[in-house]
Order: sequence, then C-alpha cells, then structure tokens
Amino acid sequence: MQRFVREPLVHFLLLALLVFGAYGLVSRREPATATIDVTQAKIEQLAGLFAKTWQRPPTAQELKGLIDDYVKEDIYVREALRLGLDTDDEVIRKRLRMKMEFVSDAEAEATPPTDIQLQAYMDAHPEAFRKPPQIAFEQVYINPDKHSPDASAAATALLEPLRKDASYAATAGDPSLLPPSLPLTDQQGIAQIFGDDFAAAIITLAPGEWEGPVSSAVGLHLVKVTDRAPGILPALGDIRPAVEREWMNDHRNAVEQQRFDDLLKRYKVTVEPISADGSPPP
Repeated sequence: MQRFVREPLVHFLLLALLVFGAYGLVSRREPATATIDVTQAKIEQLAGLFAKTWQRPPTAQELKGLIDDYVKEDIYVREALRLGLDTDDEVIRKRLRMKMEFVSDAEAEATPPTDIQLQAYMDAHPEAFRKPPQIAFEQVYINPDKHSPDASAAATALLEPLRKDASYAATAGDPSLLPPSLPLTDQQGIAQIFGDDFAAAIITLAPGEWEGPVSSAVGLHLVKVTDRAPGILPALGDIRPAVEREWMNDHRNAVEQQRFDDLLKRYKVTVEPISADGSPPP
C-alpha cells in the first residue's frame, strides 16, 4: 500500500481529479444563461453604419446578418473576458488607453472657449501668432557659368548702372526662371523660391538701393528692397480659428493631465530599481 501511494502516476491522477472537481464546482456556480439585449437603438446604429459605408440602407436579410454578427461578437467578447484573454494583451491595453483619452478629449471639447479666454491665451503666447516681417524686392540674376571665372566682379559691375537708371533692371543680368520681383513676402516664403541663404541675407537689407551680390543656390543676385513691413501681432478677430485651435490643444492636454493626476492618486506605484547601465536588475 505504501508503495502504491508513493507512485508518481497516482499523484498525477489525484491532482487531475482535484482540478476537474474544482472546475465542476465553478461551472455549477455560473448562471446557466446570460442575456444579450439587442435594443432598437443598437439595431438603428448597425443599420446606420451599414448605410454610411454602402450609401444605402440594408435589406431585411442584411440587417438580420448584422444583428447575428453583433450577437456573435458580444458572446465572443464576454467569453474572452470570462477566460481572462484580455489580461496583458498589448493591443487591448492600447485600445483601452485610447478610449480613456477620448473621454478626456470629449470633456475638454464640451465647452468652447470664450473670446476673453482666447485673448488671454494670445497675450500669453504672442510669438506663436505674430506675423513675421515681410519685404518686397526686385532682383537681377547673374549666371556664374556665363561669367567665369569671376561672376562676383561681373555682378558688382552692374551695380552702378542699376543705381543710376531704374529702367536698366529690365534688361540687365542673365535670363532666369526666377521672378524679377516679389511683393511683400516673409522670410519663409522667400526661402521657398530663392533658398534659405538668400532669404536670410536680404531680409535685413534697407530699402531703396541696389545691393549685392547676394548668393543663392543657382547663382548671384543684385537686389533692391522696395518695401518693408514689420512683424505685427494681428487682432484676435483676424486669426481667431488659429488661436482657438492652439488653445484647444493646450486645454485638451491640461484636462487629460489633470484627469490622469486624479486617477493616479488612487494607486500606489512601485518601480523596481534600475541598474546604472539602464537594464533591469537581475
């Protein structure tokens, strides 16, 4: 008898009997049936999503298929939760986090900002809405390939006649696809056409006189600034949509952070020490 008790196979069979017995007890405690209510509101939602996708309402047979699929999905979801299949699932965790963030977004967007709030935000962040300085100018292009080996000297030689005769600019220089003049434009707009180096060089030039040569990615230029507009902070009414968009972004982040801080108070967070090289401890 003692030899029989010491047999590993006997131990295994006893353990199996205990597991099946426990499962039977748990199963008997579970309700025999659960209720799935497919309400009229849910049916209308399913039909609406179908119509939005296919640009027509579902037929009776299609609607029955939508309802059957919803019931199937609900059963699978309930059973997956009962079996704990959602535990430590990264995809589910990320989706749940997104839903919590959507709740915060909805809370933040529930009340639109007033003009007083937007003006205060604009006053606190003037550089985010200030229009940059602008200049208008004319330019004469000098092609380095046509004036080798000293295109700079060739460009400089044109300065004097340009300064003496305003009409000379129409015929001076070399052919180019670049515009001979630009209206009031900020530095970024100029850079999109002539390049960053050219835009940075001419944005500081005083108006009224031909200057140069100024280098660009395609060659040399003689430049005459004809007008200049300083950077200004527009009135709220002129840029309200932009201010409201930035205010809403900051407000949404603040609401989400406050909501998270409130939730964090319900938890005690412990973090194991990290070694000097950043790896977790053994």
